[in-house]
Amino acid sequence: QVQVVESGGGLVQAGGSLRLSCTASGFPSDDIVMGWFRQAPGKEREGVSCINRADGSTYYSDSVKGRFTSSRDKNTLYLEMNSLKAEDSGMYYCAAGRGRYSADYYCGPSGSRTFGHWGRGTQVTVSS
Repeated sequence: QVQVVESGGGLVQAGGSLRLSCTASGFPSDDIVMGWFRQAPGKEREGVSCINRADGSTYYSDSVKGRFTSSRDKNTLYLEMNSLKAEDSGMYYCAAGRGRYSADYYCGPSGSRTFGHWGRGTQVTVSS
């Protein structure tokens, strides 16, 4: 019943912008944790940004802080990506679930394992 679907990926030149969207459907309420993760070939998965509606907290990784902005409209999560760099390239995954802790926990290695629902990913490629 629960579905997580991402969209908005594509090919963009360095310095450009992309807007990713993720819709989580099938939850009984919109009071859930949602987050964006990315993985590049040969690298570990990285938590990019997470939002927990339960406590109103938002997390950004140091590598994207100041360039990316996440926002939510009910159970739709957006990621505005500006000033894109080649190292931002990778598969971007959206995750959704429930939790009581701050957003920084759910974007970390331990907290990310608690997400019960993941999208199939959307590819972001930044050329230089």
